[in-house]
Amino acid sequence: MGELHNLKGLAVLVIDDEIAALDSMEESLHGEGAQVSRAQNIKQALGLLQNNAIDIIIAALDLVNEQCIEMIKDYQDYESVETSQESVRYIVDDYIKKPLDIERFVVMVETSMGRTIAGSTSLTVVDPLVAKVKPYFLFRSPVMRRALTHLPQISSSEQTVLITGETGSGKEIVARGIHVLSRRSSGPFVPINCGAIPESLIEGELFGHEKGAFTGAIKTRKGKFETADNGTLFLDEISEMPLTLQVRLLRVLEDGIIYRVGGEEPLDIDVRVIAASNVDLQKAVKDGLFREDLYYRINVLRINLPPLRERVEDIPLLAVHFLERAFVEMGWEPPFPSLSAETIYILEQYKWKGNVRELRNIMTRIATLLPQNTKRIFPHHILPHIDDAGRAKASEHYESAQEGVFIPPGTPMKKVEDIMIKQALKQTNGNKTKAADLLGISLRNLRRKINK
Repeated sequence: MGELHNLKGLAVLVIDDEIAALDSMEESLHGEGAQVSRAQNIKQALGLLQNNAIDIIIAALDLVNEQCIEMIKDYQDYESVETSQESVRYIVDDYIKKPLDIERFVVMVETSMGRTIAGSTSLTVVDPLVAKVKPYFLFRSPVMRRALTHLPQISSSEQTVLITGETGSGKEIVARGIHVLSRRSSGPFVPINCGAIPESLIEGELFGHEKGAFTGAIKTRKGKFETADNGTLFLDEISEMPLTLQVRLLRVLEDGIIYRVGGEEPLDIDVRVIAASNVDLQKAVKDGLFREDLYYRINVLRINLPPLRERVEDIPLLAVHFLERAFVEMGWEPPFPSLSAETIYILEQYKWKGNVRELRNIMTRIATLLPQNTKRIFPHHILPHIDDAGRAKASEHYESAQEGVFIPPGTPMKKVEDIMIKQALKQTNGNKTKAADLLGISLRNLRRKINK
């Protein structure tokens, strides 16, 4: 990344009372083409600001407070400098953990200052497929594009479609997209969740019933197949359908004829069926839970949706979309609060077991509970709203406190040194340069101690 000089022409002021940290940051920033000034306290920093034009300030969190921020604002006009009454009382532009990860820092700067990140994909819709389906679902990841590459052809067909993917990955959204892009778009789109209806009722839900067919059937009622006539019927979680009903469904798909419960007259229907499942139907066939003949009948055209954790490029796009939608629903006026680069990084690291649905719910929750007048959403805004396991993983890089090491009293100093070196190497995944920074010693000194 250093060859690209992504910070070239930018003047950076680093404020830290640790000499080793200043040395490390200065070296990294110089490597990216930045002009670096350094200060060990706020007084020195203000002196530099008085005589120099500074684009970016990196300050150790324990050296600045709200008063310092106001003094800095008096010296130079920093639009990104804000004060906040949040749990973190003073907010500049973003937070990043020490030691400085220069590659992530460059991305943060480019995101904040509007510079183009080398190799990045523009949010501008240029792909014809993306442009066509954008009203229904958003993506820019290559893996999602591969999954949907044949969507226009699938939509124009009249064949049955099977959509597979984890819960919350957007199977119904894709089914709706297929319907709207098809020749049946003027007809109804009728969804039914086969797993949400009791087994005793699902037959009537699908096929309807005649008056007097059973106790309580006081009038004739149309089922979902009739309701979806000349349109699309979406059978979600089809694996939950009882085996006895699977036989009837297979016959309907083959003949295009249904019988209401308690009825003897055949009814012609013109319905396209799209089925979805979050389980492996082939395994369900082997386990005797799903009919093999029905599986091959619905698996004519297939779309497999990747989980959100495999389409990381889509996470910021979707997060912003869900946030802005929630703000609009709440009556907020634009411009809406933006996501900081570190916040986006944490969202990208989170595993999203609930996929797009979980992301949508969390973004809605954040928007609803966000304090008024907030201009930027930081990690401390989002971490309380994700589950404990995910929070521990996602905030691992963000928390400033390092993992503790227990050293029994009386341990020889040489042994203590060995323990700390091993811990530093473990924490930096074997990176000796970063381990040396963490220990506050030179790389040459660290190598010498390791060799001993």
